[in-house]
Amino acid sequence: MTENIFRSLQKRLDKYSLGFPATSSGVELTILEKLFSEEDAAMFLALTPILETPESVATRLYSPVGDIAAQLEDMAQRGLLFRLQKGDSIKYGAIPFVHGLLEFQVKRIDRDMAKLFEDYYEAGFNNAFIESSDTFLRTIPVNESIDVLQSIASYDDACEILRNVKTIVVTDCICRKLNGLIDKGCGKPLEACFMFGSMAHYYLDHDMGRQVDYDEAIQILTNAREAGLVTQPATSQNPSGMCNCCGDCCAILSTLNKLPNPADFIFSNHFAVVDQEDCTGCETCIDRCQMGALSMNDDDCAEINLDRCIGCGLCVTSCPTEAIRLVPKSEEKHRVPPASGVDQMIAMAKKRGIQF
Repeated sequence: MTENIFRSLQKRLDKYSLGFPATSSGVELTILEKLFSEEDAAMFLALTPILETPESVATRLYSPVGDIAAQLEDMAQRGLLFRLQKGDSIKYGAIPFVHGLLEFQVKRIDRDMAKLFEDYYEAGFNNAFIESSDTFLRTIPVNESIDVLQSIASYDDACEILRNVKTIVVTDCICRKLNGLIDKGCGKPLEACFMFGSMAHYYLDHDMGRQVDYDEAIQILTNAREAGLVTQPATSQNPSGMCNCCGDCCAILSTLNKLPNPADFIFSNHFAVVDQEDCTGCETCIDRCQMGALSMNDDDCAEINLDRCIGCGLCVTSCPTEAIRLVPKSEEKHRVPPASGVDQMIAMAKKRGIQF
């Protein structure tokens, strides 16, 4: 019996990024059937993440260029393919579920789709986050949480990341938008996710975000951190995007929050420590922590569970007595991000045992 084309599509998506695993409920097929027609699915399966021109695709498929170009453009407009235009050249490529199909629905997602995504998380995709979280996003500290005498690599500095990119686009957080549609929103800032480079241009071309300059980007970043959001760029030294996440809505953080040791699943080079003599027991840090890493001890002082601390620095910047500070992990535990997005994807694939 010929395999259902949507099952074939699910298996292909499962090879990319965090994957797209099958579930016993089949909700993943419902999502695909809502997003793709059978013709869309066939075209996606004919592509790879390597970008191609319509002419190249048409030659492989023995189809008229005009028809192929129209279908590719239509699918890119609906967030089903990546599209890159340079001058007169336009190329298209297949995308993963995350970052890709899910995030590209940011302006189209409705309550029904949001509920399907939530059901899929619970049915199996959460496990994909757990297995690959430390290769997908990494936590970097609030700049003000780092001692001025402590050197920090540029890839761990959000301001430096923003300073070194030519195009900055800000868009709504798909996770908080999704949760808001199903009445589970946290109320934290929605417009808080940055896209850079070719990804930024895709978001601009499809009216999924707006371009901002460095100064406005820094203000958005500052507002996000004041609201208690954790800054998480993609796990490469030149990330294509940078999220500002909360422990309630973020698919990764909310999933890891359910574990006793989320710190083991996060790419982070710092952790927090408390000076017991300076702590006044105000409990401000407990409210700020997105991972439940802080509690009060028998002396009414804050203490940190290092199994839960992800080194974001939110507790440091909110402590009125400066009793908390971030310190770098030991040299043997320090991690250097992959040099490029391609290297990141290769690392993710190797960790998941995917061979191409």
